[in-house]
Amino acid sequence: MKITRTRVLDIIIASILIIFILPLMFFIAIAIKLDSPGPILSRINPLGADGANRAGILRFRTTVYEPEALGRSPRLTRVGWFLRFTRIDDLPQLFNVLRGNLSLIGGQMPPGLWRS
Repeated sequence: MKITRTRVLDIIIASILIIFILPLMFFIAIAIKLDSPGPILSRINPLGADGANRAGILRFRTTVYEPEALGRSPRLTRVGWFLRFTRIDDLPQLFNVLRGNLSLIGGQMPPGLWRS
């Protein structure tokens, strides 16, 4: 397996960011747990250009867990609204960068290829 310069930069930058952001992520996790029942993280499964599923992308959960069981459509939680507004619901994606599923350097996947 050939490790490129981009991959090395991804690992270094993501590691440094995780070290500094981990305390914030800890408090976000507590806030999500106190706000609503369910898991702290959610997984979004993007589709590749060939239509195949790719590895799940981690995000902080921002919606009500199992909304079908509650008899209502998916809704943002109070904490979830703040996380989406400030765009910090994507912080767990740094772990995907470390795993090699995402890159900090490069293009972004078109929205039509995402499937939750």
